[in-house]
Amino acid sequence: MKRTASVIILTFLTGASYAQNTADTVKSDTAYSVLLNTIKVTAKWRSDEDRYHYNQMKFYVTTILPYLNAGTQLFYDINAKENEPGISRKECRRYIHSREDEMRTQFEDKVKALNVTQAVLLVKLITRQTNMNIYNMLTEFKNPLTAVKWQVWARVNGINLDRKYDPSKEPDLENIMQELGYPLPDSYAVN
Repeated sequence: MKRTASVIILTFLTGASYAQNTADTVKSDTAYSVLLNTIKVTAKWRSDEDRYHYNQMKFYVTTILPYLNAGTQLFYDINAKENEPGISRKECRRYIHSREDEMRTQFEDKVKALNVTQAVLLVKLITRQTNMNIYNMLTEFKNPLTAVKWQVWARVNGINLDRKYDPSKEPDLENIMQELGYPLPDSYAVN
């Protein structure tokens, strides 16, 4: 009974912490609210190996962030161009080709220098940020034959372009992205 009372009091206090910071009078009763400080929970590693892998992943993510930002921006630019009223398919293809050439000259050597783990992370994070897998992007913006060609190449190298991103299966990656200021996009809130 004593434990139940303390749980009820704790529940009341935490629920009331979102209320205003002063005492409210309701039907001659006084309800006190307490504003709790925000705390940061840090990880306690099971082993040095786990900590090493987490730090390695964080290093890889910070390495690929410029490519992630450029890739997601390109996706949104092409999407906006395709949705413009009165634009022909030919003009849209020309725009996509010019942006592709621009990205290739800017990033091709750097992206080719990435290792397989960094490439897998880049594919996952582009899928995370756009909520659309790379295979579907290639099918939509280029053509299905190009999408199949790149999917075959990716599968040979251990990458799947046709996989959806599931935040619950990537807790370390989600934590790293939150730390770096990339919150989970709103499109995942429904899941």
